[in-house]
Amino acid sequence: MLSVAEFMTRDVIKINLDERLNKVKEIFDQYKFHHLLVVDNNNALCGVLSDRDLFRALSPNVGLASETARDAATLNKRVHQIAARNPVCLPTSASITDVVKQLHEHQVTCMPIVDEIKRPVGIVTTKDIIRLLHDKIEPSNTNL
Repeated sequence: MLSVAEFMTRDVIKINLDERLNKVKEIFDQYKFHHLLVVDNNNALCGVLSDRDLFRALSPNVGLASETARDAATLNKRVHQIAARNPVCLPTSASITDVVKQLHEHQVTCMPIVDEIKRPVGIVTTKDIIRLLHDKIEPSNTNL
């Protein structure tokens, strides 16, 4: 059985609960992913913040010519105000079956992977699962 440690994304960006949303926006604008792992001051996982969570929290006028001071103020909210708290997570010993089961049961699109003291060490997303399945179905197809 394939272990999550064999295919998880190890380079995760973590953000503190007290960070402002302007920093979150900068990260999402710079990188091409959709989830940030939220940690407390002990670096323990305590939440997940998606780009959709951010977009719902910000004024739609941020960055536009019509932006007002009130719109810009939405960037001063803190991560803890909008992040999904106490996310489902799995250890590195989990299997791909465990990940798929939890993603489905909890209707989430990412699964944080944590060490024994709940520090994030990786993440698996639905895109990772699809990529893995694709590679298993067509392992020799490199001429796309």
